[in-house]
Amino acid sequence: MLTTNDILRREWTGFRRPGRLLAMAAAALVVIALGLLQASGGHASCDGPCPAAPTGPDGSLVHDQFAFLHRDLGEHGSITVRMTAMTGTITYPPPDHDTIVPGLVPWAKAGILVKDGVRQGSSYAALMLTGGHGVRMQYDYRHDIAGSGGGVSATSPRWLRLTRSGDTLTGYESADGETWTKVGTVRPSGLPKTVRVGLFATSPGDLTLRRVGLGGATEQVRFTQASGVFDHVRVKGAVAAGSWRSDTVGEMNRTDWEKEYKASGAVVDGGTITVTGVGDIGPAGAEDGGRPLEGTLGGLSLALLVVLVVAVRFVTAERRDDPLTRRALAAKAVVAGAATWVTGLVALGVVLPVGTVILRGNGIPVVGATASTCARVVVGTAAVLALAAMLAVALAALLRRARIAIPVAVLAIAVPYAVTSFPLLPDGLAQWLLRVTPAAGFATQQTLVAYPQVVAHYAPSAGYFPLPWWAGAAVLGAYVTTLLGLALRRLPQGGRRSGRQDGRVVTRR
Repeated sequence: MLTTNDILRREWTGFRRPGRLLAMAAAALVVIALGLLQASGGHASCDGPCPAAPTGPDGSLVHDQFAFLHRDLGEHGSITVRMTAMTGTITYPPPDHDTIVPGLVPWAKAGILVKDGVRQGSSYAALMLTGGHGVRMQYDYRHDIAGSGGGVSATSPRWLRLTRSGDTLTGYESADGETWTKVGTVRPSGLPKTVRVGLFATSPGDLTLRRVGLGGATEQVRFTQASGVFDHVRVKGAVAAGSWRSDTVGEMNRTDWEKEYKASGAVVDGGTITVTGVGDIGPAGAEDGGRPLEGTLGGLSLALLVVLVVAVRFVTAERRDDPLTRRALAAKAVVAGAATWVTGLVALGVVLPVGTVILRGNGIPVVGATASTCARVVVGTAAVLALAAMLAVALAALLRRARIAIPVAVLAIAVPYAVTSFPLLPDGLAQWLLRVTPAAGFATQQTLVAYPQVVAHYAPSAGYFPLPWWAGAAVLGAYVTTLLGLALRRLPQGGRRSGRQDGRVVTRR
C-alpha cells in the first residue's frame, strides 16, 4: 500500500510536467512585469523638485496643513479660549464657473492646538469644533475622541481648554466658561520641553461622487475653507520671551481664489481673533495622491486565471488507468496549493519591494509600505492564491468536466475580484461580492485603513475591502474546507478507478 509520502511524491511528479511549470512561471512573470510597468508609469509633477510627503510620528503618510497663530509653551500650562463663530466656503469647479457658496464640510476644524514646532508631521494634540461632528479631541493624526455635539454661534458660544502637564495633555469644553467637562486625556509622542500652543483652522476638500459604469462612482474634490472666531484667549505657562506668531503649516495662499478673496492666516481685531485655513490634519490615503502598496499588483487577476486553469486540469487530466482515491485527491490539493504558494511568494516578493522603490524614485508617496505590512501582503496574498488553487481542485473533482469546472472557478473567484477593482458596479454590490464570494480572500492585499474622521470613498474600487484581511481569508478558507470535504466524501472509502472521456472524469467501480 502506498504511503502518504509516496502519494505526494507521485502527485508532485505529475504536476511538474513542462506545460504546468511553464504556466506557473508565466503567472509569476505576469505579476512582476505588469506590476513594475504600472510603477514605472507613474511620475509626480511639480514646479522644481517635489517636496517629500509629510509623515507622522509612526512613519505613516499624513495630512498636516492648517493656519496657526501660536506662541511657546513650557512643560506645564494651558490655553483657554471662547469660540463664537465658525464659518466656511465651498468652491464649485467648472462647469459651474468656480461658484463660491457658504458652508462647512463635516470635518472642517477650528480650535486650539499644542504641537512640536511647525514642521509638517510633528506630534500634536488638538481640541476643536468641527463642521458637523461637534467637539473633538484629536492627536498624532490617527486618533480621535468625541466630545459633545452641536455647533457654535454668538448666542451659544463654546469654551475650549487644553492643559499640559509634562507629556500629558487634557482637553475640556464648557458652555459658560465656569463648568467644565473633560473630553479626553492623551500622551502625544515625544513632545519636547517647549512646544507651540495656539489657535488653528483647517478644512479638507469636499468629496462628491460621480456615477459611472453600471452604477460605480469616481471621486471629485472641491476646494473649501474654514474660519474660527475666538476671544477671551488666555495662556498660562507661556515662555516669557515668546510672542504670538502667525504661520501656515503646509502650503496655503497659492490659489487665485485665496489671493483675491480671503487669504488663510490670522487676523487680530482688538480682543477678537479670526483664524482662516484650508487643508487637513489627519492620516493620508490613496485619495490624496499616494499609491497604496497593493497598487503594483495589476497582474494578479491574470495570474489567478492561470492558477485556476492549471489546478483544474491537474485533476481532470487523469489517465484512464490511474486510481483516484481520497488520499490522491488530498495530495493533489496539497501539491497544487504548495506550488502556487511558492510561485506567489516569488512573484510578490519581487514586485512589491521593487515597485515601491520605483514609485518613490518617481516622487510618488507609497501608502502603508512598512516592512511588516509588505511581509503580510506577500505571505497572505500568496496564501490566498494557494487556497484558490485548492478550491479549483475541489471544484474539478466535484464537477468532473474541465469545461464546466474552469468557468465555475473563474466566475466564483476571478470575476468578483476583477470587477470590483474598477468603478463599474454600485459600491454596495461590490462590497457584497467581496463579503460572500471566495474573492473575499484577497482582502489580504489591502493596506489602506478607513478612518471615521476622514471623508473618503471607502469602496472596493478605491482599494478598500469590506472585510479585514483575516476575515476575508477565513471566508475563502471556509469555501475550500467545505468543497474539498464534499469532494473527498464523494470518493469511495477504498478508492476508485478514473479515466477521461471527452474531457470528463469517468469512474469505474
